[in-house]
Amino acid sequence: MGPVRAWRDDEEIDLGPRQQRAVLAALLLNNGTRLSNDQLIGMVWDDPRPSAVMALRTYMYKIRKLLPELDLKSKDGGYTLRAELFDDCRGEPFEGLGSTYFEAQRVRIANERLQCREALLEREMDVLDLQKHVATFPLRERPRALLMQALYRDGRQADALEQFHQVRTLLNEELGLEPGPELRAVHARILRGEVVLARRPEQLPPGLLDFTGRAAEIAQALRALPSTVGITGMHGSGKTTLAVHVAHLAQQGYPDGQLFVRGDDVAGELLRAVGVENPQGDKAALWREKARGKRFLVVVDDVRDPAGIAELRTPGSAWILTSVRRWNELAGVFWLKIAGLTDAEANQLFRRVLDPARADAEADVTAVVLERVSYLPNPIRVLAGKLAARPNWTVAMLLAQMERETRLGAAISSDCQAVLAPLVKADRQLTDEERHLLQCFARREEDVIDVGEAAEMSGGDPGAIEFLLEALADVHLIEPLVLGRYRLPFFVRMYFGWRVPALTS
Repeated sequence: MGPVRAWRDDEEIDLGPRQQRAVLAALLLNNGTRLSNDQLIGMVWDDPRPSAVMALRTYMYKIRKLLPELDLKSKDGGYTLRAELFDDCRGEPFEGLGSTYFEAQRVRIANERLQCREALLEREMDVLDLQKHVATFPLRERPRALLMQALYRDGRQADALEQFHQVRTLLNEELGLEPGPELRAVHARILRGEVVLARRPEQLPPGLLDFTGRAAEIAQALRALPSTVGITGMHGSGKTTLAVHVAHLAQQGYPDGQLFVRGDDVAGELLRAVGVENPQGDKAALWREKARGKRFLVVVDDVRDPAGIAELRTPGSAWILTSVRRWNELAGVFWLKIAGLTDAEANQLFRRVLDPARADAEADVTAVVLERVSYLPNPIRVLAGKLAARPNWTVAMLLAQMERETRLGAAISSDCQAVLAPLVKADRQLTDEERHLLQCFARREEDVIDVGEAAEMSGGDPGAIEFLLEALADVHLIEPLVLGRYRLPFFVRMYFGWRVPALTS
């Protein structure tokens, strides 16, 4: 808040004299509410003169001209302004505006700021921050009670009890009062050893030190939060890694905790994370009760039950979902589809794991290796790690082994299995019909096919073949182009064109 000022881009706008700025401030404080001439005059002037009506009209004309973005409208002798407002807690609100109305607003906003600050202190329960706040507002009982609990949590029972004695003495001397019920209750619980503090979960897995690329997707996800963000892509595309990376960047905005869940019992895992050891009954309803009024950041990896997720979301908390399949039936989700990295990003990741000089010495061969795995980050990391562990190998040797091992059946090496693991996992989830169609597609020379060609190639009915092709596109094993046409990524061709039965049994 502070002084009433405005900027357009980096240039400050001259808002005119004090009374004109006061008119603008009154409109902003009543955002979206129609104010009559008399109401506005009463807010801006304590003892208005007859000329105030004409001055108000002049100020309105100038405000419209200065700030057309504010959509200031006049109707029936009144004015309405709509704007998005926030208080960055800097400076005294409405500095320089001196009417009775603005004095009252200063008191109101100062109290709101104090309540917001104490709500944040309650979430964080940081002893040093609470001590500073208590020193500034020594007679406020709520933060003193929080400080007593935070000290007790840190094993400082004597210090917690001393806080009670200090505030009791201060209240007696300054106001002639005894501590209120909340302070007395916390004091009694500490004496009985019954203080139970809410658990603040911090479950995010560590991010990858060599995380590379995805700048556009990260920016889109951060802009979308706290709306639910969904990340979809084929196995091995780095969905979980991206979700965790975004969550670490956004976690400061969710002070009640960060939760990471995978598996079928999402509601049960969330409840256990906040201290409900053996949740029973309607777990979704119980979670909504626990999460009401709080700001959690929840990452659900590999979503399998979109209906269950819909039952768990609450206002204020943010969700990041990952899934091979895009769950279109789940409302209110901002979906991001990811595939391979860009050529430059893939090279950067390869060179972060492997000595850059070795990669640069065979830049053309490195490009072929990266193309073979469709620039997917997980296979790239495995291949670069394998080369790093074999200092006498060239990139050309690695490529030769990749092309040979895809045909070796049960003799395939563990490193190659790690590279192919995403496709092995995808293969196990296919029906026989889907697998047969994909194998036929992978053994063609062309990487683009239409429904008619696919039906002729596989011997199936065109209607049924289109359904199978769509199912394969839903799990990102083929890429839909236009209606009825699909493209096969090279990494998928490499696996299904030379499919190894021993890996998928």
